[in-house]
Amino acid sequence: MGDQNIRPHWRRSSFSTAGVDNCVEVAFVDHEVWVRDSHFVHLPALSFTPRTWSEFLAELGSPTTP
Repeated sequence: MGDQNIRPHWRRSSFSTAGVDNCVEVAFVDHEVWVRDSHFVHLPALSFTPRTWSEFLAELGSPTTP
């Protein structure tokens, strides 16, 4: 992951309930997408390239048969 001194702007889905810390949060930092669990903000975030993140989101929205 990038520089540990960066203070990212974390975002939650508009579907998340206010005041509840069990959401996925996303931050866009330089050329990376950081993802973390809002309940465990003290743990490291996952880091993805924008392309990988976009592909992941596209798969979430695609109906597939296992």
